[in-house]
Amino acid sequence: MGTEDEDDIARRRFDVADTAPLLLDGRGVVTSWTGDAERLLGYPAAEAVGRDLAALLTRADAGRVADVLARCREDGGWAGLLSARRRDGRPMPVMARVTSAQEPGGPARWLALLNEMSDAPGWNMSRSVLEQMVGDSPIGIAIVNTDLRFVWSNAALARFGGGPPERRLGLRLADVQPGLDSVSIEAQMRRVLESGEPVIGYELLGRVQAAPHRETAHMLSFTRLEDERGGPMGVYYTVVDMTERHRARQRLALLDRAGRCIGRSLDITRTAQELADVAVPDFADVVTVDLLEPVLRGAEPVSARSTGGPDDSVTLRRAGRRQAGDVGPTADASGGPAGTATVVYPAGSPPARCLIDGRPWRVDRLEPDSPRGAPGPDDPGGPQAPGGPREPGDPQDPGGPRDRDGSHDAYAGTWAAVLPAGSGPPSALIVPVRARGTVLGVTTFLRRDRREPFDEDDLALAEDLVSRAAVCVDNARRYTRERDAALVLQRNLLPRRLPEQDAVEVAACYRPADELTGLGGDWYDLIPLSGARVALVVGEVPGHGIDAAAAMGRVRTAVRTLAALDLPPAEILAHLDDLVTRMDEEEDDAAEDESVPTDARPGTDGRQVAGSACVYIVYDPVDGRCVMAAAGHPAPAVVLPDGSVDFVDLPQGPALGVGGPPFESAELVLPEGSTLALHTDGLLADGEQWTPDTDRERLRQALERPADALGLRCRTVIDALVPARPYDDVALLMARTRRLPAGQVADWELPADPAAVAEARKTASRRLADWGLPELSFTTELVVSELVTNAIRYATGPIRLRLIRGRTLFCGVFDGGATAPHLRHPRATDEGGRGLLLVSQVTQRWGTRFLPEGKVIWAEQSLTDPSV
Repeated sequence: MGTEDEDDIARRRFDVADTAPLLLDGRGVVTSWTGDAERLLGYPAAEAVGRDLAALLTRADAGRVADVLARCREDGGWAGLLSARRRDGRPMPVMARVTSAQEPGGPARWLALLNEMSDAPGWNMSRSVLEQMVGDSPIGIAIVNTDLRFVWSNAALARFGGGPPERRLGLRLADVQPGLDSVSIEAQMRRVLESGEPVIGYELLGRVQAAPHRETAHMLSFTRLEDERGGPMGVYYTVVDMTERHRARQRLALLDRAGRCIGRSLDITRTAQELADVAVPDFADVVTVDLLEPVLRGAEPVSARSTGGPDDSVTLRRAGRRQAGDVGPTADASGGPAGTATVVYPAGSPPARCLIDGRPWRVDRLEPDSPRGAPGPDDPGGPQAPGGPREPGDPQDPGGPRDRDGSHDAYAGTWAAVLPAGSGPPSALIVPVRARGTVLGVTTFLRRDRREPFDEDDLALAEDLVSRAAVCVDNARRYTRERDAALVLQRNLLPRRLPEQDAVEVAACYRPADELTGLGGDWYDLIPLSGARVALVVGEVPGHGIDAAAAMGRVRTAVRTLAALDLPPAEILAHLDDLVTRMDEEEDDAAEDESVPTDARPGTDGRQVAGSACVYIVYDPVDGRCVMAAAGHPAPAVVLPDGSVDFVDLPQGPALGVGGPPFESAELVLPEGSTLALHTDGLLADGEQWTPDTDRERLRQALERPADALGLRCRTVIDALVPARPYDDVALLMARTRRLPAGQVADWELPADPAAVAEARKTASRRLADWGLPELSFTTELVVSELVTNAIRYATGPIRLRLIRGRTLFCGVFDGGATAPHLRHPRATDEGGRGLLLVSQVTQRWGTRFLPEGKVIWAEQSLTDPSV
């Protein structure tokens, strides 16, 4: 503390009546204690007397005692702030004044007066300061009595409506804010009055008088006020407007729901309906989605100008509609299914202009002040009338261009007719359905007069929603168009015969959606890995055409290439996701390259690989461990040896190429004889419907049916679940697990000692002799020597050697290192660097597999041709 601060404290009035006195000797030791000192610091006299003053202070101030005593001897006293330490260990700031208590001729003594800082004069605010602080606060503040009637409020509270502070006196909340849920607010007040516990951060939604058409959000905090006896006097509460934060959360929640709900299928009308379902009622009261007729057929969309009638009107198809209060699917006004009703928009009408120029249109209120009429959301083929071009920038049109005759709201009467009776002029918003630079249709949003009109933030949100749906609609359109190509290409791309191996007994079935042409994007695969392990893969690419089959071939090839890297399933899918994204970018670049002939441009109808799904499983027959990961794909089912069926709790990653959270894997140990059933989602489709919970039960029942052979069981499941003409392609891969006998696997722990290399060679050679493979001893000793030597020289941690006799002879060395060796081509004068080169020359293949705790460098030798 500085001298100026101490002088300032010394000049202050010091109320002796509120102090705790104690007596110190010349060395600062407590010689006398009082009851007030005990109440202040908690120490009884027996504990305090004889202690040094420093023992009663915090560590930070204990070192100041010597200086304080020196100042006392020089100046005859001292005043300042100290941090005392109570008996319970809590620090307490105190104002201290030390003065001499020495008697004539007696030893030096000092009287110390301690006063708790919060009670010290000079720290209390005056009433005027407090009134100014709460009265001018930008936060709404009010006090109610025990009857919950206002006794005081500040001016900031009047911003929420209900009148100035003097008008609130004696009223309850329901009297001043009838649009709020006063019952729940007063329930919180009563709770605080009864318990004395404050309520912090209570969020409330409602409509205040200051904004009756707008839902507002407020955060309230309640605190009980007590009299001098501790009895409740009322409740003090604060109000903070958090509407903008609430609306931002709502927008994010709506976008999140749109990401989860829009595009769950590759059906155009269903995707359009999903857009309408997501937006009602949170964003709008009525939503209609109208698409160009070629889009619904899966053809390339044409310009709106070329679809116009003789009077330049535009004809669309109603693909989706939702109105607040509807329960279940909503049919068109004509009564037919979605996509069958025709909607004709006159030339110059807002929807027609949006189709032509691709820009959104917005108006605060559609006032029915013009005799012109046009079809609304539920008036297919309504009256038509010519209209002139609109002039942009009209200040009276907050949402966009306006007709020259000023009749942009001429459509109010028809549109308002779809709203509940008694509704006033609605607010309207029209957004073009635009995907990859092409307008596919328009989406109309209506909001009742009792709600706040659409603003610029709503326009941006609507464009985001529609753009997401537009990509899904366009993907569905491409999917529909490609269903007419033949499945021959895909069958040539699928494995004609699954490779033989010792890990699983496998059977597969494939049934295309179109038996006539037989083309689709589903595939399955079995990939042998190092160490007798296998990778089981099932996936699908959106679409059923040639592009889908070609894309499937590219994705399947990428999976097989990535599998050779021996990475965990989650990492395989992560790399595959990057590859799929680059494939789409390359296709788009090629499609936009004018130097490439039109008939040679790939992906002319859009991206085929984006949205692909895949499940990748690695099974190890040595210990039965199974690791899997999925990208937008159903989890596999497991038929246990006792015949019971279970479904793997597999974390679902995003579809390939669409972005999202990282992929996660699941790991389990399967008993020998368990059967994995990997399938595409077409297996669980019932027509166009797919309910996972219900259809899983169907799959469970089908898998529980006994069959003599695995191939017969596979066909039985397909026949039981898939109709003769399925809606989607179906691929089913079933794998019955095996375990390698213990005699075919040998493991040794090796010390990190160069002398262990020779012993490892001998041990491996003896095991080969036991297995009847003496002709491989020389090569195996060379491989073991090089791999173990590298592990000892360059790696850390434990070293393990494993030999597996399967269809090949596997030799693997585990170490704790994290770096992979690289194959070198040494010069003739180099003294080293030939180890891995020799291994690669004398073995069939070699590689590196990384584990969480290290890596395995392995090599395999053929048992049928020992020369390789």
